[in-house]
Amino acid sequence: MATEIITRAFVPADVPRDLVKTYEDNFSLVTRDTGRLALFAGDQKAEHLNDDFFGETKTGPIAADDADPEHLFRIAQQGVIGCFATQLGLVARYGPDYSDVPYLVKVNSKTHLITPEYGDPRSRDWVTMDQVVSLRDAGLNIVGVGYTVYPGSEFEAEQMAGAAQICYEAHRNGLLAVLWVYPRGRAVPNERDPHLVAGCAGLSAALGADFCKVNYPRTSDGSSVAEAFREAVQAAGRTRLITAGGEGTDVEGFLQTLHDQIVISGAHGSATGRNIHQKPLAEAVRMTQAIASVTYGGWPVDEALAVFRGEREYSA
Repeated sequence: MATEIITRAFVPADVPRDLVKTYEDNFSLVTRDTGRLALFAGDQKAEHLNDDFFGETKTGPIAADDADPEHLFRIAQQGVIGCFATQLGLVARYGPDYSDVPYLVKVNSKTHLITPEYGDPRSRDWVTMDQVVSLRDAGLNIVGVGYTVYPGSEFEAEQMAGAAQICYEAHRNGLLAVLWVYPRGRAVPNERDPHLVAGCAGLSAALGADFCKVNYPRTSDGSSVAEAFREAVQAAGRTRLITAGGEGTDVEGFLQTLHDQIVISGAHGSATGRNIHQKPLAEAVRMTQAIASVTYGGWPVDEALAVFRGEREYSA
């Protein structure tokens, strides 16, 4: 049985009284009053460079549309999402033409070029909260900030301190805080261990996150991953757990996993990038609708798959 989904926002005490409504409005907007979040992730332009936007994947060629950064913004505007997460530079450049999109600004980032043999992952801040808020002052719909932490890295202390501060500063501005928490580094033998993923979920709660994005764990004994993932959902408490979409995979398999994460594990949605934006625009938009139908609408997999195929419509 899944954990009960609480649809209302838990307003943290670090949100000023005069900004409680702003915070609640942002929460209501991105969750569409369901308590769940379908986050469209577009931060890979920095994290994975052009590997995710041009060439081949395990499931086939990346759509030609994806070579242009504006493809991400077209999807965000035309699709059904809670918010679109990317770096400030892209939001500043394209956001004025897509001002109705809810944006979550990624504060820190790194590339994937420094592989484990060269050192532990280190993601430094690119921008300040004042700079993020300046986009809101310019008329863009800034609803929150995102921040990555790598527990197990030799740099975990500075990353956790940065995450704690960004969560606090986000709340002081009526914004939501979403943490990407991935255990990585030479001290981490198995980053997909369910117990370790649960520990990262609990860490995100201690850091003050509203939502925490983790990788879906793997089990080695043949037991149900969805059942094992419940430990992480429980460990997160009032911080709502969402899962990374991961590499491109078949649509039915993706939707089934998402359904299990929500219905069996009690997770609160997903943060999906490649499984959306590597498709041509029309197909990518239908993929957002299919994800939203499961996340916000509670639809079964067969009906969500029909949405992706264009046989049904979903609008939240």
